[in-house]
Amino acid sequence: MAKVTIIGATGNVGTFAAHTISEIPHVHEILLIGREGREGLLCGIAQDMKDSFAACGNSMDINWTTDTRDLHDTDIVVCTAGTGRRPGQNRLDLALGNARIVASISRDVDTYAPEAIILMVTNPVDVMTSVALEYSGLDPSRVFGLGTHLDSMRLKSLIASLFKVHVSEVHTRIIGEHGDSMVPLWSATTIGGIQISNLPAFSRLPVGEMVDTVKTSGESIIRNKGATVFGPGEAIATLVKTVLGNENRILTVSAYIMSEVHDIGNVCIGVPARINRSGVFPVPIRIDEQEVVQFRASVEKIRGITAELMAILQKETV
Repeated sequence: MAKVTIIGATGNVGTFAAHTISEIPHVHEILLIGREGREGLLCGIAQDMKDSFAACGNSMDINWTTDTRDLHDTDIVVCTAGTGRRPGQNRLDLALGNARIVASISRDVDTYAPEAIILMVTNPVDVMTSVALEYSGLDPSRVFGLGTHLDSMRLKSLIASLFKVHVSEVHTRIIGEHGDSMVPLWSATTIGGIQISNLPAFSRLPVGEMVDTVKTSGESIIRNKGATVFGPGEAIATLVKTVLGNENRILTVSAYIMSEVHDIGNVCIGVPARINRSGVFPVPIRIDEQEVVQFRASVEKIRGITAELMAILQKETV
């Protein structure tokens, strides 16, 4: 049984993630952490969740705090803390302010919960995963981000709808940045075990429009309802369950790579990774030549932003 801590628990994603994680049988305690001044809201969220537990017969413990010293004995730290993206704002505009927050949190994880695994949700998630890795001092296998997992699921849903099949029949991935330079792997996409390019209907698919829909999905939801909540919350719970259940599933998350994808790496970015109780382990893959070009460009973009942010953070901590 495991203790899961959610840092940034008063935000929309953190609150809903707590609810979805509470349904995982491997979890015996959820700890909600928020900043000082939000004690009333934290207490209210915990009380409301306890009522939901009573209604469904769940005996899980749920606690709250503003003190990161309570991180002790945590198995997984889910970090949703930071400033949310506003309508019209690029994920990368958030980078510096959120990097300061993530660096501080990561130091606290190193101090109070050095055996934990960090799941980074704060955007821009690929860059924040690198910040968490650097400032926590944890092994790369124990720090990963939501990455392109939800993007891959969005594409999967679109493909299933267009081919009029159940989503379980579709296997696809998006790698690279969780953002504009994401790379859909059509070369690794199958429907019912058949490579999608071998299906005559593939030539008629609005591929570019589909990818644009995935890229702008978050922005569209933010514009229409203020925040993305349900999709990220369920995706977070899936990853937590995969870790705690020692499932060895291969999901596309932001992880540190060196040479697993055509010898491209030295960055945290979305790639297929085997996930279990020990952490995340990127899977070496070979992809289509054009996809390699796109992935390399995505890596160079994220690597450059990450290096710039790290330099600023290092100057501030000297």
